[in-house]
Amino acid sequence: MQYATDIRNAKLDAIETIVGESPVLKVFDGAIPENCAAPDAGTVLATLALPVDWMEDAQGGSKSMAGEWRDTSADGTGTARYFRIYGGGVCKIQGSCGLDDVDMVLDSVQFTAGQGFSVVQFVIHDNNG
Repeated sequence: MQYATDIRNAKLDAIETIVGESPVLKVFDGAIPENCAAPDAGTVLATLALPVDWMEDAQGGSKSMAGEWRDTSADGTGTARYFRIYGGGVCKIQGSCGLDDVDMVLDSVQFTAGQGFSVVQFVIHDNNG
């Protein structure tokens, strides 16, 4: 099954609506949980309140992060393995994080408590099927 681009974009924009304004991003070490309903695993390395309008409008079947996603002081020390985005205190999105070939690209995977970090790239794609 395939969808027109306007349908793909609407599906992607619905993600931001459902998660809500000003979600929270957490970066963890350890193994990624089986799904969003599973409890957090590992140590929280960073907690970041995302902007109110945290994603750009979807275009061409993709939706990108809006603004700067930066934290000036990491919570813990370790190697970043996965992230979770929470809306209303509930995990809504999770995925891998790292330097390349991951769901969320970070400026570094080595975290030290108190250091800053930035998300370099976060894009959600609707693969038309």
